[in-house]
Amino acid sequence: MPLIVLDGLDGSGGSTQTNLLKKFFEKKNIPYLFVKSPEYGTETGHSIRDYLDGKIKLKPKQAFVLFATDVLNSVPIIKKGLEENKVVIADRYITSTIAYQCANGYSFESALNFVKLHEYPEADLIIFIDIKPETSMKRKLKEHGRLDRHEKDLNFLRKVREFYSKEIKGNILGRWVVVDGEKSIEEVHKDIINSIKPLYQE
Repeated sequence: MPLIVLDGLDGSGGSTQTNLLKKFFEKKNIPYLFVKSPEYGTETGHSIRDYLDGKIKLKPKQAFVLFATDVLNSVPIIKKGLEENKVVIADRYITSTIAYQCANGYSFESALNFVKLHEYPEADLIIFIDIKPETSMKRKLKEHGRLDRHEKDLNFLRKVREFYSKEIKGNILGRWVVVDGEKSIEEVHKDIINSIKPLYQE
C-alpha cells in the first residue's frame, strides 16, 4: 500500500483534506494509518509550539533539526503501517520541514543531505495543495484570530512556496502532484481522489 503525503502552506486545507481522505478509505474498507507533523502532543511538539509562538529562539539549523526530529519520530510508525499493507496518510512530512526551514535560512543542500542520511521513506505520492501566500494569511487569521511565527510574514511564505517549487521540480522524496487549493473543499477533495486512484486497489 502507498504512502500518501498532503502538504502545502499553512491554511491550504491539509488537515481538512486528510480527514476527508480517511473517510474515503473507511467507506472503501481500505485499511489506513494516519500520521501528522508536527505532533504537538509530544515533547518535541511542545518545543515546536513554543518556537512558533515566539517563546524560544532558535538558529535556522536548530529549528530544522527540531522539526525534522518530530517527523523522524513518526518514521517507525510509517514503516510499520506499510509493512502491515495499510495506506499511510501523512498530514505534512519532512517535505514541509525542508520548505519552511530552508525559507528560514537553512541550506537546501544540507536539508537534503540530512534526509538522505536519516533514510526518511520516499512517498508514493506527495499532493501539494497550492494556495497564494495571501490566502494562507487570510485563512489562518480567520481560523485562530492570530498568526504564529511562520504565518504572519508574507515574504517568508513566498519563500516557502518557492522552496516547495524546488522540491516539486526535483521530485524530492517522491512524485509530486499539484492541486489548486483556492478551489472549494469539495473540488479539492475530488482532485485528490483522482490523483490517488492509481495507487490502490478496491
